Amino acid sequence: MSHRTSTRPPRGPLVAPPLQADPAVVASFLDDAAHYPGGRADGVVFPRTEAEVAAILRDHCQVLPIGAQSSVTGGATPRGGVVLSTAKMAAMLESTDTFVRVQPGLPVVTLKQALAADRRYYPPAPTYDGAFVGGTISTNASGAATFKYGSTRNWVRRLTVVLACGEVLDIERGQVHAHPDGFFEIETSGGVMTVPVPTYRMPDVPKRSAGYYAAPGMDLIDLFIGAEGTLGVVVEATLAVLTPAPAACLALVPFPDEALALGIVADLRERSRRTWRDRDPLGLDVSAIEMLDRRCLAMLHEDGSDAKHGVALPPETDVALLVQLELAAGTTGEDAYDQIAAALDPGGDRAPLGLFCRLLDEAGVLDHVEVAVPGDQSRAQQFFDFRESAPEAVKQRVALAKQEVDPAIQKTAADMIVPFDRFREMMEIYRRGYERRGLPYAIWGHVSDGNVHPNVIPRTVADVEAGQEAILEFGLEVVARGGSPLSEHGVGRSAIKQALLRHLYGDVGVEEMRAVKRALDPDSKLAPGVIFS
Repeated sequence: MSHRTSTRPPRGPLVAPPLQADPAVVASFLDDAAHYPGGRADGVVFPRTEAEVAAILRDHCQVLPIGAQSSVTGGATPRGGVVLSTAKMAAMLESTDTFVRVQPGLPVVTLKQALAADRRYYPPAPTYDGAFVGGTISTNASGAATFKYGSTRNWVRRLTVVLACGEVLDIERGQVHAHPDGFFEIETSGGVMTVPVPTYRMPDVPKRSAGYYAAPGMDLIDLFIGAEGTLGVVVEATLAVLTPAPAACLALVPFPDEALALGIVADLRERSRRTWRDRDPLGLDVSAIEMLDRRCLAMLHEDGSDAKHGVALPPETDVALLVQLELAAGTTGEDAYDQIAAALDPGGDRAPLGLFCRLLDEAGVLDHVEVAVPGDQSRAQQFFDFRESAPEAVKQRVALAKQEVDPAIQKTAADMIVPFDRFREMMEIYRRGYERRGLPYAIWGHVSDGNVHPNVIPRTVADVEAGQEAILEFGLEVVARGGSPLSEHGVGRSAIKQALLRHLYGDVGVEEMRAVKRALDPDSKLAPGVIFS
């Protein structure tokens, strides 16, 4: 094991693909999913190989690597220069029972479908499966199942990265670790790059997408995961997968009271951890719990999303949870129904679904639970689509306000995580902060991780400004409780998120990140303005 490694020349002819400068083409690459304003670019390039990526970096002084443009932070919004789209680097290069080797432009949905055909599973896939694999690595994305499986970082085994200098770095996990004095050395044809390791302490939470990873003795591969394309362009990744995939059962559970719902979440978390610790095949095994608050549910009813997806919730519902349970591989829908049928029978067999149903019955909510059993992909997709309708509902309302009230209105949302034992108090802080300012809001997210997305539903620019003020306030409260104010989506170009990064690590920590950037990209060629203003 060493702190030193070396680059290699790119394989293949160093010929850049043609620059697409047609205004109609360029226009479709000028903003991200949040429609972060002010995008401009000289053109777009679509490389297919690492050599073409290297040639692009050789020929252009400002390059923004992008994936599916699903960023909600402005990270995929160019500020001049050239947009490097990975859309044509979408191949699955190798596939085994334990790993897949892919190009960065492979859509997550394509990866999931290919794995499912062979009963394999990539746990950290995000809830938005239109994302590209490279984008999920760039932001250390997390899916719903982070509670059990961790974020993308945990599943990346190898990366091939084209550096700003145009040379290629092959990084395998476990091969290169930081020197005890806190640096890496990368030998290139032009000399040795000394890359410092920042000294700040990262919060101890399962999700962090907050600038550069840093830890004593860290693995070099982790520096590039979550770096948002500012340190190199990922052109190939090897990801671990699970075989065989567990059978999944989804339960949509309405609660008349948030406190009751959070009590059930705490119980499910504890029971699942005991199952993992004891390796109990009959224990309750929850991999994810999603939450939608009352305002989310009201919006979805207003929009007809509940009827569209076949969801009928009691009118008194205050919170809905979407619980993903894992059952033994090969468990069928018929098996699951048998477990449910026997759940309340005192003489019934002990089984995971039986435990779950008895828990919900004791809480008085079992009668209104809807279930998608293993194999019922159609019903499961309806549940997932219902959950995803919440962020879409907010986006639609923001777009309408931009159109009818003021084009300066924009999406105003947080992406924060705290240790779960501080989650309940943090929810109160979110609500008090918005209500004190008279702001309409909705909150949803990955409650099993203590990670939610508090969103303002702005009516005016004044609401946007007040919402941004609230988010900065929330950030201080999150940091004070050992959490991260930047959990899943990265920092991007958002002034608010860049301010939250300073809340987290201070001016000294941000300057340490800049030192990493200067070492690997001294001319600030890659994604200038992303992470740092």
